Amino acid sequence: MRRRAFLGLGLLAACGRTSPVRELRIAAGEPGGFYTAFGALLGAEIAATEPEVRPVVLPSQGSVDNLEMLRDGRADLGMVLADAAHAALSGELGPPARLRAVGRVYENYTQLVVLADSPVRALSDLRSVSIGAPKSGTALMGARLFAGVPGLRTELLPLADAVTALEQGRIEAFLWSGGLPTPRLKELDDRVGIRLLPLNAATARCTPVCDQLQVPPGAYRNTTGTPTIGVPNILACTPNLPDDLAAAVVRVLARRAPFLVPRETVGTQFLDVRNLIGTGDVPLHPGATTTYRELHG
Repeated sequence: MRRRAFLGLGLLAACGRTSPVRELRIAAGEPGGFYTAFGALLGAEIAATEPEVRPVVLPSQGSVDNLEMLRDGRADLGMVLADAAHAALSGELGPPARLRAVGRVYENYTQLVVLADSPVRALSDLRSVSIGAPKSGTALMGARLFAGVPGLRTELLPLADAVTALEQGRIEAFLWSGGLPTPRLKELDDRVGIRLLPLNAATARCTPVCDQLQVPPGAYRNTTGTPTIGVPNILACTPNLPDDLAAAVVRVLARRAPFLVPRETVGTQFLDVRNLIGTGDVPLHPGATTTYRELHG
């Protein structure tokens, strides 16, 4: 009788489950970067508010890698710099991508990092630089920013390797794009001290989606007011993402925004509905459009 009772309870539980748990794969970024921190927060909030969805945060090299994961069906959502999305839509990265957006989530700050005691003061002083991981949006931008600079040696290093190479003197600087402060850079600043080189002179080499920004107070110890390049970050998907999953993510972005900004961040954020829908070249996913209208008219 007890066995039958347990079987009966199991059948009742199975019958009471109205929908299966669905996996939502979020392509994020490198360890120690803002994409990874944001992806973890987003996944946690989706899991808490949408019990039928199981988020999985996937590591990657950054925007270009995430675009490839979306194209190949290995990810459902991906964090993508707006200029990388522009390149994907225009065919610069291969056949034009079928790309959609769930929202514009925050501003990436382009950070050209040198040690605090480095004699390098301007781009023209540089002789060696890492422009980012091979499949990152940072490397895509770096290739534009440093194109044609005579005598400059460039490398493609992930963030952790670039930090090590800078400390060991194998490179003079490295390029990084992310929130402020980036935890891995904050650790480096606390340990040995860093500066950011001004990038205002290079803004013209960026795509039209780039903005001119200044590094705000509190980011790092020696960087207040440094002019740099800002690039909006898009939470991207393909048209194949089911409308209800896009809607579930939008509800989290719109309703749980205060919980989606890593606590260390001091930079400008776009997590409000007025900016979430401003995805530029990347059209909103239909499920996202419908949900934004339902939430805010």
